Amino acid sequence: MQSLRFLGDILHEPNLWHINRHCVARAFLVGVWFCFIPMPFQMLAAAFCAIWFNANLPLSVVLVWISNPLTMPPMFYFNYKVGAWILNRPVLAFEFELSWDWISHRLIDIGVPLYLGSLVLATVTACLAYLIIQYLWRRKIRTDWQLRRRERIKSTPASNQAS
Repeated sequence: MQSLRFLGDILHEPNLWHINRHCVARAFLVGVWFCFIPMPFQMLAAAFCAIWFNANLPLSVVLVWISNPLTMPPMFYFNYKVGAWILNRPVLAFEFELSWDWISHRLIDIGVPLYLGSLVLATVTACLAYLIIQYLWRRKIRTDWQLRRRERIKSTPASNQAS
């Protein structure tokens, strides 16, 4: 833990480790957002944002792995297509050449639509994930309360119900 000493007591914040509706929903917001952003060290960025937003830290980091080596190509290609559509640019055919000339010329052509699409989809998807977790959690609590209420009504003697 010597390497994390610069964080001080912040890692002792209970919400970073507990499972409750707010921490989990914020973890989905952070983790899903970063899984859509093509950048190195996504997990590290998600961890710092989880600390900043007081979200469940392990869940935030794990959710970044929605974008893994198998899902990254289709996700980022879709992000690129959405960005190209927003910018009203044609989708370029896939080609790659490992040279500085190709990278310097294509970085703007591909990078701008890719990051714009990534930011838009990350924001929309993360907000939807947040709202869905909030809704599902509340629905589960409401269902449990109703079930307990029915159980209590069933278990009360008939004499108590009449009075």
